[in-house]
Amino acid sequence: MLLELHDIHKHFGRVKANDGISLTLRPGTIHGILGENGAGKSTLMKILSGYQTKTSGSIRIDGAAHDYHTPAEASRLGIGMLYQDPLDFPPLTVLENFALGRTRGVLRRDDRTRVRFEACIRGLGFTLDPAAPVAKLTVGERQQLEIARLIDSGVQVLILDEPTTGISGVQKAVLFEALRTLAGQGKIIILVSHKLEEVLNLCHEVTVLRGGKVAGGMRPPYDDETLLAMMFGAPPALPLKPAIQPGEAVLVMQNVSGLGGRAGLAPCSLTVRRGEVVGLAGLEGSGQDVLLRLASGIETPATGRISVNGRELSGRGHLCFRKQGVAFLPAARLEQGLIPGLSIQEHYALKEMSGFVVRWDQAYRGARDKIKKFQVRGRARSCVESLSGGNQQRLLLSFLPNEPALLLLENPTRGLDMESVRWVWEHLLAYCRQGTGIVFSSSELDEIIMAADRVLVFFEGRIIKDVRTDDTNARELGMAIAGRA
Repeated sequence: MLLELHDIHKHFGRVKANDGISLTLRPGTIHGILGENGAGKSTLMKILSGYQTKTSGSIRIDGAAHDYHTPAEASRLGIGMLYQDPLDFPPLTVLENFALGRTRGVLRRDDRTRVRFEACIRGLGFTLDPAAPVAKLTVGERQQLEIARLIDSGVQVLILDEPTTGISGVQKAVLFEALRTLAGQGKIIILVSHKLEEVLNLCHEVTVLRGGKVAGGMRPPYDDETLLAMMFGAPPALPLKPAIQPGEAVLVMQNVSGLGGRAGLAPCSLTVRRGEVVGLAGLEGSGQDVLLRLASGIETPATGRISVNGRELSGRGHLCFRKQGVAFLPAARLEQGLIPGLSIQEHYALKEMSGFVVRWDQAYRGARDKIKKFQVRGRARSCVESLSGGNQQRLLLSFLPNEPALLLLENPTRGLDMESVRWVWEHLLAYCRQGTGIVFSSSELDEIIMAADRVLVFFEGRIIKDVRTDDTNARELGMAIAGRA
């Protein structure tokens, strides 16, 4: 099977997740898809697997165009996808899950199914008990079951989205050997991953996506530096951070761990001082989001101690952290930062509300003044969802206290144009001059290098690198993010 994607577009409103992507996928190859968060990798794979419909473009199999809209239609064409969370039924046995979709009624006993199952897993090098409940399998074993089921259904194109997340090293080795076997049988294997070393060791060809477009491609011998440049692009134009001597400790975290995201957060320690800017780098869900929520009191740590301004706050709620001068700015502006359906004026009324009294005139004047000061393109009575992403961010920044002790920012410039990025950092760095400590996450490595004093790199729930930005560069950080520190 020869698979060709031609000029694939996928738009979500004004957002172009895929913007004219063309790929040729050849039989007998393992094709790697690399790219940072938001590059369009998952959207493209969901289109190819029938989970989402494309806005425009064509998918051709052996030269013939096919327009399908469901995973079942894709499966009939020989295309299947292994998702990060395997699609199975935990209450059923391994054999019952294997047979789903190919039997009528409830499977009681089918010797032919068992023979087919055993032949399939033997050919893939897997070891699975057909009578075992799926609920008792590890993530790696559930992946093996799903791959066996897809191959038995006749799949010729197998898509794997971050397949090594949460599996052991032994299971990863078994998985990779199975993928090599399938490629040797003439199948097309598509591996979506952020782990550079795994992709380069396994794949016959690599395509890099950035901003919804193809940034480039490469075949062996691979050049790490060129691939990283394709993935992370050119640095944004940011104001230079003022030279400030960090003051006393404002945040101290000792052996703190927590749950959340894809990997949680392993025990770690961190000290942030007044006037210091600390950048958090890593693929989404690697632990930096958990750290920010623990440091803000939104989540409670599983272990360890947290203190702000010398006061022990472990186990306290977000309100106690706010009283100590901690402010948190989430990445999900409408979902977590603002209230859809309310106007800018109503947001200020809530912010300044005392008891049950609403001072509408005061809220209107406050909204009008902040709109002018923060250059928000909107009116006091404009609903927040009518604002652009950049203006929503400016509005959220206007809610921050005048003299916070600590600012915790989750991707503060995500999705913003360069003018808005520069404006945001000019505003944030002004806090540093008055002694505020800042901790922020970002997928833009050059943004971290230009704005931060220190950078922490997260990988699978652990801090694997803590270095001053003067002593590193985007290439080194990119290697650490990709698991090659």
